[in-house]
Amino acid sequence: MNNTWTQRWDDRYKSEEFAYGEEPNNYLKEQIEKLKPGTILFPAEGEGRNAIFAAKLDWKVSAFDISEEGKNKAILLAKNNNVSIDYQVGELETLDFEEKQFDAIALIYAHFPAVIKSKIHQELDKLLKKDGIIIFEAFSKKHLEYVTKNEKVGGPKDIESLFSIEEIKADFPNYEIIELEEKEIELKEGLFHNGTGSVIRFVGRKK
Repeated sequence: MNNTWTQRWDDRYKSEEFAYGEEPNNYLKEQIEKLKPGTILFPAEGEGRNAIFAAKLDWKVSAFDISEEGKNKAILLAKNNNVSIDYQVGELETLDFEEKQFDAIALIYAHFPAVIKSKIHQELDKLLKKDGIIIFEAFSKKHLEYVTKNEKVGGPKDIESLFSIEEIKADFPNYEIIELEEKEIELKEGLFHNGTGSVIRFVGRKK
């Protein structure tokens, strides 16, 4: 990833206010509360709202992002909530996670650059144990219509960075599909996710 991409996220996260709020994503909250706590990884975790929520539920939480500013906010949020998380900064291939380390991986609006997004999904799969769970919510390709009408809803503005059900099936072929749908939802998350959008939601168990 280039410096422009990193700078974009540092700029977004360096203000005092939390870009996407301090509360967890609704879908993540709904799904993680069904699971027995274990080890969980949050890729592209930004300011830590979802990771901190998991830690409060007694999960052993790891997270990563390319933004140092995001990490700073996440560590502050963890401190304010009396929990601790392992938060690394860098691209996935440079970090020291181990194969089959995690019981769950939560990909919540983890929109990696289009050219590497499937590769990252495949690398993350290696970090998940057998019978491990993936929880995924991100903008669908249909979302382009929504963000064109209302920029406040947020999300990528190039269709290649958005997701389809077919892409999720292709990226995670060795999973029992517990839930996989495209859905219109209302978002109210901090400064940058506000309004009606279209998302892909996926929960899968690794075979």
